[in-house]
Amino acid sequence: MLISVYGFYLPGLAPKDYKKGDIVPLFVNPLTSRDTQLPFDYYKQEFHFCQPDKIESQSESLGSILMGDRFFNSPFQLKMMEETMCTKLCTQTIPGNDAGFINEAIADDYLVHWFVDGLPAANKQEDDAIVGFHLGAFGDNGPQFHNHYDIFIAVHEQPNGAYRVVGVSVSPASVKDGQCQSTVREPLVLSESKDNTVHFTYTLKFLPSSTPWGTRWDHYLHSDEDQRIHWFSVINSVLVVLLLSGMVFMILLRALKRDIARYNEEDQEDTQEEFGWKLVHGDIFRAPTHRMLLSVFIGNGAQLLLMALVTLFLAALGFLSPASRGSLPTVMFTCYILFSSVAGYISTRFYKLWGGEQWRRTVLLSASLVPFCAFVVMLFLNFFLIAAKSSAAMPFGTMVAILTLWFLVSLPLSLVGAFVGFKREKIHVPVRTHQIPRQIPEQTVYTSLWMNILIGGLLPFGAMFIELFFIMSSIWGNRVYYVFGFLFVVFLIMIITCSLIAILIVYFQLCAENYHWWWRSFFASGAVGCYIFLYSIGFYYTRLDIKLFSSTVLYFGWSAAISILIGLMMGTIGFLASFSFVKRIYSVIKVD
Repeated sequence: MLISVYGFYLPGLAPKDYKKGDIVPLFVNPLTSRDTQLPFDYYKQEFHFCQPDKIESQSESLGSILMGDRFFNSPFQLKMMEETMCTKLCTQTIPGNDAGFINEAIADDYLVHWFVDGLPAANKQEDDAIVGFHLGAFGDNGPQFHNHYDIFIAVHEQPNGAYRVVGVSVSPASVKDGQCQSTVREPLVLSESKDNTVHFTYTLKFLPSSTPWGTRWDHYLHSDEDQRIHWFSVINSVLVVLLLSGMVFMILLRALKRDIARYNEEDQEDTQEEFGWKLVHGDIFRAPTHRMLLSVFIGNGAQLLLMALVTLFLAALGFLSPASRGSLPTVMFTCYILFSSVAGYISTRFYKLWGGEQWRRTVLLSASLVPFCAFVVMLFLNFFLIAAKSSAAMPFGTMVAILTLWFLVSLPLSLVGAFVGFKREKIHVPVRTHQIPRQIPEQTVYTSLWMNILIGGLLPFGAMFIELFFIMSSIWGNRVYYVFGFLFVVFLIMIITCSLIAILIVYFQLCAENYHWWWRSFFASGAVGCYIFLYSIGFYYTRLDIKLFSSTVLYFGWSAAISILIGLMMGTIGFLASFSFVKRIYSVIKVD
């Protein structure tokens, strides 16, 4: 049976009405390239773009700054419903050295980013899913610099006679000597051996549109082909879960039912020998090695999991509109800070269960280990951005703001969570731990740690690898991603898959009389992070054309950091699911 599902999103910004003759501001953002991943400020001196009388930066959220946005005003005078032809913007003299820089940027396929009424300007001649338009193009005589812009603004007329902007596109052109009105245009090729006189011009046209303001982003987001692929991704994920669930129900439930019945039956023979997973009941809850580190990982993984769930849920409902630049990373960062108490609480609860005594160090590591490592990675990669003079380099003030939020908000919340966790009673387990550890028999190949990691990470990755392609294309390829409803469903399926595969691996391990399952359950599902990093390597060689060393370091640095955080989150899911499973099965058997 097919069910039709209708959705909507809350734009996040109130519509703005323009009357005829009103100024429509055009803002500029840094130029980007998927071949270098090094954004440059629009008003970087080497580009010699026309500047307004006073350059004014626009207020930005923390998430927008982290994404590399740097909005500035522009000299364009766009008046609603007043079209212009070949309007001169300015004349610039570009020296040969700067011409070489521009030609190199054209070769690196840099895109210019403009925004009008919150909408990104797309290239009218290309796929609208890729925002921005090319700095230049290659012709028979070399790189051609785009210095003329045909600006098309789609407007929707309101009943009161006002107009709303519902679409923006730009058709750039290379025109020598300002001959924008000529039917035969000679392209502008910048010479690297002498000064170049460049005339910047633009043409403005308004296009009536029946598209209402509330659905104006559909032009950028909607693609029938992409929708079919996303549905295929969801169906693929569901099939993986059904397959895995069937295995769990057939293998675990039937086997467990038989095991529990056999273990609990009253046998008259006192010499009956125990076997299987019941045999390790006296060691099943024995504290793992490096218990402090594992408790810290579990606490921070739970913090990341709640952050991801809340953020994706809000995004799926439409509260994080693409019209509000940086809203997604802002909400993610805010949720991460607010859920610091969860990290402290979960870490201390398990550390107390394992009989740990170094409580202060545990609390400090729970609050600082993962944030400190993430900040060090960010600081390290920021040096490469500074060396490349990229606009994406994080300002010093932003770093101070992040450290201040951690010190004044995150750290106190983590301490409060740890205090509550220590005050609560110890987690109850159904069986007692023997004083002398039981010897573990020789294990087979399929119960080895590396085999468990290989299998444990593969199925969760198979449930989400299709959606991962769109996410990677959005991050590294200047594409708009906004199908968070699909992503939320895939994420839930991934959680279920990680839980089931971890339970399955732990059960087989216990049947092999190996009670060292704590770390095994964490690594089994957390191995999906390794598969994501391997996928990023394949994406680098097949979808990107990065040549610079600094760009390569940035790509693999961020890919590794994201993969580790996802592995930490998925490992926590597998650990908690396995812990619940082990508690359950040992609570229903009779133990002497």
